[in-house]
Amino acid sequence: MKIISLFRSKTPNRFEIKPRYWDPIKEEIEQRTSLIKKELEAQGKLTSEEIDLRAKYETEIRGAFSKNRKTKSFASGSGGSTALVRTFIFLILLGGGGGYIYLGPIIFQYMLIIAALLGVIYFISRRKPKRKDE
Repeated sequence: MKIISLFRSKTPNRFEIKPRYWDPIKEEIEQRTSLIKKELEAQGKLTSEEIDLRAKYETEIRGAFSKNRKTKSFASGSGGSTALVRTFIFLILLGGGGGYIYLGPIIFQYMLIIAALLGVIYFISRRKPKRKDE
């Protein structure tokens, strides 16, 4: 049985081995690119300063647009659908709150009727057979 204490007791150190991952394909690609850079330097087509500048700007720019595209796209991916649902919930709450202030509790009946009509329209449009040219 453990005795309740106000202070934390020191836990023993655990032995952890963090394995290293070696990718022979990646290493071969790096060796080839360094060999090509050395050949281009030897031929005089590139200087070492140009290579350093290119490497610096490539790492900063690479993936910068695709990294932020997930969060800013509204209709694509899971992030877009959650943002769309959040927007609809916000608009429903805003309309319900504003309607309650101006019309009173009758607004909830109106919102229920509108939701039922939109649901019926949605299900009718889904059951309608699609044309062959679409």
